[in-house]
Amino acid sequence: MEGMMKKTDLAVFKEKLLALRARCNRDVAQLTDEALGKGADGAGNLSNMPIHMADVGSDNFEQEFTLSLLENEEEVLTQIESALARIEKGTYGTCEECSAPIPKGRLEALPYTPRCVNCARKLEKRV
Repeated sequence: MEGMMKKTDLAVFKEKLLALRARCNRDVAQLTDEALGKGADGAGNLSNMPIHMADVGSDNFEQEFTLSLLENEEEVLTQIESALARIEKGTYGTCEECSAPIPKGRLEALPYTPRCVNCARKLEKRV
């Protein structure tokens, strides 16, 4: 039972994950609105204004940056959903690579992590 997480700890982490999921969903909605809004505003307003190449480049950069943020938030959402599924399966807090318990401190810092620090480092070195 050493590697098993207490039900009270699981409940706390589940609440953290649900709160993170709600925040990420709000962020994704806002970023989507920004990405789509830029395109819609730009198409409507540019016909009435002279176009300067620096403005177009700046707008493109902002839109690409927003899309990059959106992609990152969606990846975090996927990881959060996986962590919630691990809680339901009873495998939350166990490294998916080596099956060792993930330290509570790591889970507090990154509650959706599927790996212990050592396995995460090994994976980063491979990528």
